Amino acid sequence: MNFISFIFLDVVLPILILMAVGMLLQRKINFDLNTITKLITYCFMPAAVFLNIYQAEFDYQLLSQLFLYLIFFIPSLILLSNCLSRVLKLKQTEKAALKNSISLMNAGNYGLPISQLIFSTNPLGVSIQIIIIITQNILTYSYGLYNLMSASKTIGDILKSLIRLPIIHALLLGIIFQVLNVKLPNFALVPLEQLASAFMALALFLLGAQLADIRFNTFHSVIVWSLLGRLVAGPMLALLFIYMLGINGVMAQSLLVASSLPTSRNTATIALEHRVAPELHAQVVLYSTLLSSITVTVVIYLSMILF
Repeated sequence: MNFISFIFLDVVLPILILMAVGMLLQRKINFDLNTITKLITYCFMPAAVFLNIYQAEFDYQLLSQLFLYLIFFIPSLILLSNCLSRVLKLKQTEKAALKNSISLMNAGNYGLPISQLIFSTNPLGVSIQIIIIITQNILTYSYGLYNLMSASKTIGDILKSLIRLPIIHALLLGIIFQVLNVKLPNFALVPLEQLASAFMALALFLLGAQLADIRFNTFHSVIVWSLLGRLVAGPMLALLFIYMLGINGVMAQSLLVASSLPTSRNTATIALEHRVAPELHAQVVLYSTLLSSITVTVVIYLSMILF
C-alpha cells in the first residue's frame, strides 16, 4: 500500500496538478487552445519524439517483439469494441463513440509524460511510448475517422493528413540519425533538449485546459462501457499478450502502463470537427481521464511487481 501511495504521489499526482493548473487558468483567462495545440504538435512533441529515438539504445530483437505485440493488441481492442457495440445495439453515432474511446488512447499528452517520469533513467521505456504514440496517431486518422463516417474525408485526404504529421517526420529523422550514428553538435542538441523538456508541462497544461471546456450533462450508458473497455479490458488484454509473447523487463512495464491510458482527447476533437456526437465523446474523455488517476496508479504498481 505504501508503494501504491508513492506511485500516486510521485507519478500521478504531479500530472493531475499540472492538468488542474490548465483547467483553472483556462476558466479564468480563456486561452486560444488551437494555438497551443499547434505549438505542441509542430514544435514541442516532434522535439521530444526525435530526441527520445535519437538517444535510445535499441535492442532490435525487442523491437520485433514490440511490433508483434501491437499486431495482437490493437486488433483485439477493435474487435472488443465492435462486439460490444453490436451486443448493446447502439445507434450509429454511439457506436462510433464506443469504438473510438476503447481503441484510441491518450498516448501523447498523457502517456508520454508518465513514461518520462517512470522511465527517467531508462530511455528504452520512453522510446517504446514514442512508437505507441506514432501508432495511435495513424490509427486515429484512419480507423478513428472511418468510425465517424465522415463524408468530407477520402482515403487520399487521410493519407495526406498522416504524411503531414510532424511527429512522423521527427520519427524518421530520429531513426536515420540513430542508424547512421550521427552526432549532433551542442548548438543543435541543447535547444532540442530544452524543447523536449518543456513538452511534458505544456502538454498536460493543454489537456487540463481542454477538459475545462467539457460540461457534465446526462450520463450515458456508453460512457460506462467505454471506461470498462479502455481502463479495465485494455490492461487485461495487454497482460495476456505480454505473457503470451514472453515479453519482460522494461518493455513489459512500458507496454502494460501504456495499455491503461485514458481515451485520447483527439476522439473528442475529430468528433467535434465532423459533428458526430461531440458531447458524448467529450464526456468519455473527461470521465476516462479522471478515473485513470486511480487505474493508472494500480497498473503502474502491478507493472513494477510483475516485471
